Amino acid sequence: MKASLKTSIIVAASITFGAGAVQLLHAMEGPPAVIFAEIAVRDTAGYEKDFLPEARKQIADYGGKYFAGGFNKTRTLEGAEPANRVVIFSFPNHEAAAKWWEVGKKLNDEVGKKFASLRILEIEGVEAK
Repeated sequence: MKASLKTSIIVAASITFGAGAVQLLHAMEGPPAVIFAEIAVRDTAGYEKDFLPEARKQIADYGGKYFAGGFNKTRTLEGAEPANRVVIFSFPNHEAAAKWWEVGKKLNDEVGKKFASLRILEIEGVEAK
């Protein structure tokens, strides 16, 4: 009987610890990081061939998910006209976005700026409840 009680206490403590650890990990993750990029593409063919495939791969490699965007897919409701390419994507958190940008900035500087000028913003997202 004593062994059964000890086992029950250990199992209950393990479940409690595990649930607490999951909550802590979720709390550490933080809100998603949303990326808004406005890109004035000057050379569409070069951009699509030499830049876009690697840029998309890097975004996916760091957990990025596309929400919207493309060439001439934006309609102005008020204010200045946007660039000819606007995209919105997100990463699980700021840390994932920062890791992507370490690599993505190099690609932008070496290749992307040959074909376009960019304005890229990171916006703190809202956590899903």
